[in-house]
Amino acid sequence: MSTLDIFVFGSNEQGIHGKGAALYAAKKWGAIKGVGAGLQGRSYAIPTKSTPRHTLPLEKVSSYVQEFIAHAREHPDNRYLLSKIGCGLAGFSESEISPLFRDSPLNVFLINESGEPMFPASEWAVRL
Repeated sequence: MSTLDIFVFGSNEQGIHGKGAALYAAKKWGAIKGVGAGLQGRSYAIPTKSTPRHTLPLEKVSSYVQEFIAHAREHPDNRYLLSKIGCGLAGFSESEISPLFRDSPLNVFLINESGEPMFPASEWAVRL
């Protein structure tokens, strides 16, 4: 793991981080309980739910993704390891979420279930 690796995960706006990739981010990457969005430790939270029980509208998720993309562009020396946000507990499909990342810079990589980078996140939608 490089010192510049940042784990990107789906969260809820309350920052509960109680399950899935959010719990992993809290245990291993420094995600902070009570912080639902943005950079925390060596992780970056993108909300896909308002609370643990309520999924956000896709348009709201999209706005959070755009904030993340702007952040990643401003920090080209970091490597962002993107989990399949929203495709687990939030209930979105990859075909709904992947197009949101088409404008991601080349320092954002979709990761597999083992956490290994597979390809630039900008290619996610075309690889489905």
